[in-house]
Amino acid sequence: MKSYNIAVIGGDGTGPEVVREGLKVLRAAAAKFGFKLNTTDFDFGGERYKRTGEALPDSAADEMRKFDAIYLGAIGHSEVKPGILEKGILLRLRFELDQYINLRPVKLYPGVACPLVGKGPEHIDYVVVRENTGDLYTGAGGFTMKGTPHEVAVQSSVYTRFQVDRCLKYAFEYARKHGKKARGKGEHNTLALCGKTNVLTYVYDLWERAFHEMGMKEYPDIKREYYHVDATCMWMVKNPEWFDVIVTGNMFGDIITDLGAITQGGMGIAAGGNINPEGVSMFEPIGGSAPKYTGKNVINPLASICAGAMMLDTLGESAAADAVEKAVMDVTAHKLKGLGAGKMGYSTTEVGDLVAERI
Repeated sequence: MKSYNIAVIGGDGTGPEVVREGLKVLRAAAAKFGFKLNTTDFDFGGERYKRTGEALPDSAADEMRKFDAIYLGAIGHSEVKPGILEKGILLRLRFELDQYINLRPVKLYPGVACPLVGKGPEHIDYVVVRENTGDLYTGAGGFTMKGTPHEVAVQSSVYTRFQVDRCLKYAFEYARKHGKKARGKGEHNTLALCGKTNVLTYVYDLWERAFHEMGMKEYPDIKREYYHVDATCMWMVKNPEWFDVIVTGNMFGDIITDLGAITQGGMGIAAGGNINPEGVSMFEPIGGSAPKYTGKNVINPLASICAGAMMLDTLGESAAADAVEKAVMDVTAHKLKGLGAGKMGYSTTEVGDLVAERI
């Protein structure tokens, strides 16, 4: 029997609660599809930081490399200054493990309320491939004359051709394998570059040139489109059905994926993966730690469960991943009253049970 070694970081707040339900569902899928999950828990998060003063031990990245994947609950503690844990754990792991792709499916499930009038599951079903290691997030920049009336703050968007090319290659390959034509939902697979070439004339000139060069040479079967980021935001609201796979830089990707999450029903259903195609990847719900709901057994675990499905797909267990997603869709369509904490009609534990039973 094939087995996978999974590092589990429950994290802060309601993170351990949603991870518990996710693992319940993943183990049900493993039992049905004939593989095994071996899990090892790590206590990285706010409580450890309060106790030790250390967000992440220097040995953490090397430890994580021994696993097939990382399953994360949430990071963010009400008693720790914002930014310390997020930078010290999430960003550090992403950078040290070179998780250069942030993969964000934007998919409206049946039964889920959508804030867009007249839009249903047939309209909202696309994926954003966000570059995850460059851009404004590299920390290049600084202050001069800080604290004076003449203070200057500079933060630079930095990209290398290597970073751009490897992100584009992943996006083209993803569009070829998972695009709408591949799923029987369109006439062709389309990859759209989201940028701002009319203003960011250096960074997105690089992206656009690399995009078309790679597309023409290596992916002539993939239709290429380009959208400015502001237009992308408008069409994500007005005509989300236009999109198939979108590729973009780190900052724009951060913004448009949160917009996408709201259109698919909110943070309670949105999942994401931080992917290193050649190494270890990390999967997590998009929503935060929701500390006010900690221990109440009312938080929605579906985003964590969907993140687990993404993990299975990346590990090569596509049939199991598909079964998890179909089970979630059945539960949203026929069981839940809503997605909000305390508004589902079921407890956190009961929602996990409902999904696991359907598998």
